[in-house]
Amino acid sequence: MNLQRLIRPRAWLAGFAWLIVLVPWAHCEEPGAMSAPDGIYERESMHRHGRWHHDQNSVVAIGHDALLAADGRADAVVAILGSATSAGEVADAVVSILGNTRVTGPVGDSAVAVLGNVYVDSPVNGNVVAVLGDVELGAQAQVSGDVVAVGGVVSRDPSAIVHGNQQSLGFATHVHGIDWLHAWVQHCLLYGRMLAFAPGLGWAWSLALICLALYVLTAALCPHAVERCRQTLENYPLQSLLAGLLTILATPVLFVLLCITVIGILAVPFVGLALLLADFFGKLVIVAWLGHRIIKLFSATTPLPPYLAVLIGGPLLLLLYTVPVLGMILYKLLGLLGLGVVVYTMLLVVRAHRAASQPPPAMAATSAAPAPAAAPQAEIADGAAPGASAGLAPAARAAPAASAALAYPRAGFWIRMGALLIDVILIGILLSFTWHPGPFGSPSGTRWHLLVLASYGALMWKLKGATIGGIVFDLQVVRVDGRPLDWPTAIVRALSCFLSLFIFGLGFIWIAVDHERQAWHDKIAGTVVVRVPKGVSLV
Repeated sequence: MNLQRLIRPRAWLAGFAWLIVLVPWAHCEEPGAMSAPDGIYERESMHRHGRWHHDQNSVVAIGHDALLAADGRADAVVAILGSATSAGEVADAVVSILGNTRVTGPVGDSAVAVLGNVYVDSPVNGNVVAVLGDVELGAQAQVSGDVVAVGGVVSRDPSAIVHGNQQSLGFATHVHGIDWLHAWVQHCLLYGRMLAFAPGLGWAWSLALICLALYVLTAALCPHAVERCRQTLENYPLQSLLAGLLTILATPVLFVLLCITVIGILAVPFVGLALLLADFFGKLVIVAWLGHRIIKLFSATTPLPPYLAVLIGGPLLLLLYTVPVLGMILYKLLGLLGLGVVVYTMLLVVRAHRAASQPPPAMAATSAAPAPAAAPQAEIADGAAPGASAGLAPAARAAPAASAALAYPRAGFWIRMGALLIDVILIGILLSFTWHPGPFGSPSGTRWHLLVLASYGALMWKLKGATIGGIVFDLQVVRVDGRPLDWPTAIVRALSCFLSLFIFGLGFIWIAVDHERQAWHDKIAGTVVVRVPKGVSLV
C-alpha cells in the first residue's frame, strides 16, 4: 500500500509534520468531495492548484500538547513533539509527531500519529494512520477511509464503522507506547540537555547510572589503559580533539572503501564495534580526567586510582548534563574529545613501538661509517685498483647525511604552505605554456594540475630531497629511520598527499598540531620535513 495516499494534503500543517519525519511527499490529485457524516458540516477545500492554503483558525503546538475543546472549531490540530487532542469540530487533519492523537469530535480529513497511538471515537472523513503506534476505534468511530497501523495493531469496538481497508503493518515487535520518549523530548531535548529531574525520566537516569557502573568496572579492570589515555588528554588536548573530528569524518569514507572492495564488507561490523568501544572508553577517560581535576583542587599530591576518579567525576558530569543547552553541548563535545583521546593514544603507542624497534640514527651512522674505509683496504690488499671503491662513496655518505638531517628543526605549517604555494604557481605556469588541461578551478583542470603536481613532487623528493618551493625556504624531506629517500617512499608520499587533501585538507592542517610537524602523508610514508641551516646546499 502506498502510504503517501493515506493522508490527503488538506492542511499545510499536516504536510509540514510529514516533512519533519522525512516521509517523501508526492502530490495527490484532489479526490471527489465527500459529504459530511450526518450533515454535521460541509468540508472546506484547503488545497488549491498544488499549493497550501493557510488559514489562521488552526491549533498548533510545538513542544507541548495541542488541545481543541468540545465547543471549539478549527481547520487543523497539529502537535509537534506533543499529543494532539480534539473534542471539537476539525475541518481538516489532526496530526501529532512524537505524541498521541485522540479524536472524539468530527474530523473532516485524517487523524494521524507519527511515533504515537491514535484513538478515534467520532466520525472521520479521511484515513486513520499510526506510524510506530497502535490504532484504537471506539463505539462512535466512523471512518470513511482506511485504518492503518504501521508497526502496531488495530483494535476496534464492534460498533465502529470502517468504510475502507483495515491493515496492521506490524514488524517483529510493535510499539505499545512512547510515553517514555515523549517525556524525554519535552523535558530534555527541547531544553538542550541529556537529563532532567522530571517525571517519566526514571529510565534515562537508570541508563546513566548503569553506564557509570560500567565505567567504574572498566576502570578497575584496565587502570593502566585509562591512565595512559588520561595522560594523552593532559598533554595533547588539541591534538586529541582534532583526532576525534578526523575519525568522525573519515569513518563514512572508510566504510565506503571497505564496501567497494567487497571482501572488506566482512570487516565493517568489526570496525563499527571497534568505534563503539573506542567511544565508550573515551567517555570513561573523560570522566576519570574530571575526577582527577577535582581531586587536584584539594590535594595535588594524592594519587587517585582510576575507578575512584570515575566515582568522583561521574556524578558531577551527570549533574552538568541537566543544565539546559550546556548539557547537550557537553555530551557531544566530550564524546568527540573522548574518541579522539583513544585514537591519538593508539597513534602514540604505534609510534613508540616503531621507534623502539629501530636503532637510533646516530648508532646507524656509526655502524655504517667504517664500511667505506674497510672496503678500499681489502681491495688494495687483493690488488684491486683504489679507484674501484669510488662508486661506493656517494651511497655510503648518503646514509650519514640523511641521519644528520633528522637533528635539524622541523618545518612548521606556514612555511610549508608557502613552499607548496610556490610549487603550485610554478606548475600552473608550466602547464599554461606547454599544455592546456583547463583552468585550475574546473574539474578536469584541477585533476590534471594535482596529478602533475604529485608527479613533480615525487621526482624532486627523490632527486633533490626538496621541491623548488622547498629549496627556496631551505626545506628538506627526510625519512624518520635515517635512510636515504628512495623511489617507493617518494611515490607513496606523493600519492598520500591526495588523502591529506581529500577531507577538507585536514591532512595538511595536521602539521600545525602534530608535535613532529608531520602531515598525514608524512606519517604514511615515514618522513619528516626539516629546515636546513643556512650554508647547507640543497642543490
